[in-house]
Parts: sequence; C-alpha cells; structure tokens
Amino acid sequence: MSRGKFITIDGLEGAGKSTQIDFIKKYLSDRNRDVFLTREPGGTDLGERLRALLLDKNIDAMNPDTELLLMFAARNEHVKKVIVPKLEQGVWVISDRFTDASYAYQGGGRGIPLERIGELEQWTLQDFVPDMTFLLDLDVELGLSRVEQRGEKDRFEEEHKDFFNKVREIFSNRASKYPERIKLIDASKNIDETSSQIKKILDLL
Repeated sequence: MSRGKFITIDGLEGAGKSTQIDFIKKYLSDRNRDVFLTREPGGTDLGERLRALLLDKNIDAMNPDTELLLMFAARNEHVKKVIVPKLEQGVWVISDRFTDASYAYQGGGRGIPLERIGELEQWTLQDFVPDMTFLLDLDVELGLSRVEQRGEKDRFEEEHKDFFNKVREIFSNRASKYPERIKLIDASKNIDETSSQIKKILDLL
C-alpha cells in the first residue's frame, strides 16, 4: 500500500478555505483517492477542546507564548494520533491550516520570534511537513469584508487590520522560501477561478 499525501490549506480569514477544501475532496475522491478532512487547531478530542479555548473571545487575554504552546500541543496530538496513521493507511489527508499558520499568526501577528517557532516545530514534529500547501492569498480588506458578512466572529477574526497585514506578510515570505511546497493561489477571484488554479496543481500530484 502506498503512503497517502498530506495536503494543507492556509490563508487569511475570508479567503474561502472551506469552499476550496470541499472542491479538493471531491476532485480527489472522483479520482479514486481515499480522502480524510481535518482541521487545526482540532482534529482530536483534546485538539477540539483546545480549539474552543483558542477561539473563545470571551476568555481573558492570552499570552502569545501560551497561545503558541496550545497550538503545538493540539498539533502534536493531531499528527501522531490522526494524520500519520491515516497517511500510513494510504489515505490522503487534507487539513484546514497547519504549521504555516503558527508562523503567520503567532509569529507575524503576535510577534513571537520565528526562530522560537522553528525550535518548537522541530521538537514536536521533527521533519514532518505537508506534501503540498495551498496558500489562499487576498487583500486583507477584502478578506475582512467577507468575514463581516458571515456573522459572529471568533477571537482571531476580531483582530485589527495591522495584525492581518503582518500575518499576510509572513505567509507570503514562506511561500517565497518554500515554492516547491507552498503554492500561492489568488483567492480574490471568484470560486470557480480559484478552484481552477488549485486543479492545475493537483493534476501534477
């Protein structure tokens, strides 16, 4: 049995990740791939409980280091208990967010040194990285305007524009640093045009 592929999707709020995840799942399933969807933070019972804490806007302000450690605690459980076992079974795993988000949100947005995040990544995940990452990129104001139309916001969605500009900058830098893995997708387009960009890359996998 061949090992499955690990595909992650990341990007700013309002980029349309959920819609494109559904597209990828259908596209791969139609080609006889066994596909499993998951998300971060989350993916396990513990991870989902941590997710509730991390997204709860009603809790007291969280120290950035605490936020980062909780993210990686959830991720460690996620990788070891769900993602790796699925991949070893030949399943293609698609995750809504992964480690790139920690560099962008806790690094760029919260200002934690990227080197510290790298040390934590190496400690918990060693050399485990996605086979492919789709980074849905769009203007911050456009993304936030889409979020406004969705209703109630979580703790991250309530952050200010400058926070998201820093997040986008780190995402962009990582796409430039790892072009073979991270594929930049113009998410300012309509749904079909965005999906078409992703399809062209999936065809090469």
